[in-house]
Amino acid sequence: MPKIPLIALGCAALLASCAPTYTASTIGRIVNASTGAEGTVTFLPGALRTRAGDPFGGNNTTIVIGGQTYAGRAALLEGVAAVPASGGLNFGIAFGSGQSNGNTSTGYGVFLGTPPEPRATLRAGNLIAKTAGANPRTLTCTLQVDERDHGIGDCTGNDGTRYVLQF
Repeated sequence: MPKIPLIALGCAALLASCAPTYTASTIGRIVNASTGAEGTVTFLPGALRTRAGDPFGGNNTTIVIGGQTYAGRAALLEGVAAVPASGGLNFGIAFGSGQSNGNTSTGYGVFLGTPPEPRATLRAGNLIAKTAGANPRTLTCTLQVDERDHGIGDCTGNDGTRYVLQF
């Protein structure tokens, strides 16, 4: 059996395992709360991941609404899972007795178990975006993002206009 095809297959598998995973951009919508005008918001791959981040890093988000294109940077903080109040173990004992139709009965029960796992928490963050040009317009947004990079947000324009985000 020729060794060349096996070596080539092994090399291809090795290269594939080292290749970065491609993640698509997250696309959502933005709505002007006053007029109802809709636009799009696009987060580049990795923009919705938790990181300490460089506040002066490159733009990772684009917003298009009302004939304006805003470019900016989203930054998210790590969410904190709720700690079980019982310290991780539940225990209970119950005793009882009763009488029905002249018959007396007694009973007891014991429970030992762990509490349910805490739910995933939302990551909070913000987005600052602006238009290009001599008189840039700005949007400042607060974001809430789940573990699947879906989320919501509220934005305010430099003129006081309110917007809502869904992605």
